[in-house]
Amino acid sequence: MKKPFIVIGGPTACGKTNVGVLLAEKINGEILSADSMQIYRHMDIGTATPTKQEMRGIPHYFINELEPDEEYNVMIFQKKAKEYMKKIWDSGKIPILVGGTGFYINALIYDTSFEETEQDNCFRNQMYHFAQENGAEALYQELKKVDPAYAQTLHANNIKRVTRALEYHHFTGQLFSDYNAEQKKKQSPYHTAMIILTMERQKLYDRIEKRIDTMIAQGLLEEVDSLLKKGYTKDFVSMQGIGYKELIPYFQHEISLEQAIYDLKKNTRHFAKRQLTWFRKQTDGFWIDVTEQNLEQIVEKIMDYLKEIKIGV
Repeated sequence: MKKPFIVIGGPTACGKTNVGVLLAEKINGEILSADSMQIYRHMDIGTATPTKQEMRGIPHYFINELEPDEEYNVMIFQKKAKEYMKKIWDSGKIPILVGGTGFYINALIYDTSFEETEQDNCFRNQMYHFAQENGAEALYQELKKVDPAYAQTLHANNIKRVTRALEYHHFTGQLFSDYNAEQKKKQSPYHTAMIILTMERQKLYDRIEKRIDTMIAQGLLEEVDSLLKKGYTKDFVSMQGIGYKELIPYFQHEISLEQAIYDLKKNTRHFAKRQLTWFRKQTDGFWIDVTEQNLEQIVEKIMDYLKEIKIGV
């Protein structure tokens, strides 16, 4: 019998964290973060990492586990997530994956096979160096030449995933888009409930703007400044996340603070739009429009759905 597994996905700022915590309280669950940035310490404000108060005593995994210079990727996430899920099941509870990094979500739902395509990091480091010397857009154009279908699913600034696709093609001669298509044909090894939160576009954008204003008030600038003073430069993958890469040029006296905040809001809106597009294209699931609903109403709908598919209630 397949073990129960719940996923709560959706765009940034739509309320996934609070929904996940309340649901975990109601069904005796524990939470894994499917956010590729919340794993890093010292980056709580810019990544909207849930506070102890917001966690409300519910165990959370993949929160503040690594330093910003430590390696983290989808393969590391998938391996550790399986270990955490076994621990949660063994304790008689249900794992709830919460976040908006769709690549990580699918890797876990479908138990994607990640082949180690290289014996060392030489090619990968060459690509990172190429991006540093010529810019992320130039590296992205290289991917468009060899695998335009996969390039369409990425933003040019996602150097890590652009590099992985180029790396896969370099060592195997195959297209990463074809590899992904094969992986998606696999059946999930879990009894999975995929819940996707969505919101009216303008309301979501308003929430994003307010959230960023709050982050600034909470000390986001001081957080970024502290990271830079510790030696974490823009070359680190962790510092290329939204909320950090937009502010670094301000501290390097390249742009004004006003411009940096404008860029942050714009890039976050674009990121939310890409997340929604990804969820529509990549996943089947139970969609909930949370625009005019409160937290209790949202979780009640999820509970009804879980009863219908016989998970946890």
